[in-house]
Amino acid sequence: MPVTYAARHVLEDHISGFEATPNPHHLAILRAVSVFSVLAHPGHEADIDEALTNLEDVHVRVCGPGEWLLLSETVATDTIARQLADLGATCASFVDQSDGRVVLRIQGPKVRAILAKCTALDLYADLFEIGQSTNCQICHVAANLARTGQDTFEIIVMRSFAGFLFDEIREMGREFALTAGFA
Repeated sequence: MPVTYAARHVLEDHISGFEATPNPHHLAILRAVSVFSVLAHPGHEADIDEALTNLEDVHVRVCGPGEWLLLSETVATDTIARQLADLGATCASFVDQSDGRVVLRIQGPKVRAILAKCTALDLYADLFEIGQSTNCQICHVAANLARTGQDTFEIIVMRSFAGFLFDEIREMGREFALTAGFA
């Protein structure tokens, strides 16, 4: 007897019934995001960094020396995979992480106060500039945090920790009436 599976987002049960009209402080769950992990081979770091920044509609998140996460809401995973394959197997290795990662976008005038409750990073605007990203601990979970706007940050976390992180950030944002929903 064949079994049919319905594709569901890992945070579907966490948000069901709680979606609200976004307040100024809002936590958005991004759906259908392409996420790739890229690792440059020794000696090719600068070339790969330049090639990645030239990809259209793909955001580059720094993870460490010669290591990046690529993120796109508009470019399909197979297209990104072809573009990365064109870089050459001797220069870089890459893995599609789209099904294994969850992307959250948090925004609002007091977003730094919310994030300060759950990370040890100094998110002061002059130190953590727009476009900057880093691997860090958020609510005791390994994640990648990127500043994408004046008062906007994106968090990329492994799928298995997404529910815990989502619940914790919602709790940290209660005093600011943080709302949440799918983007």
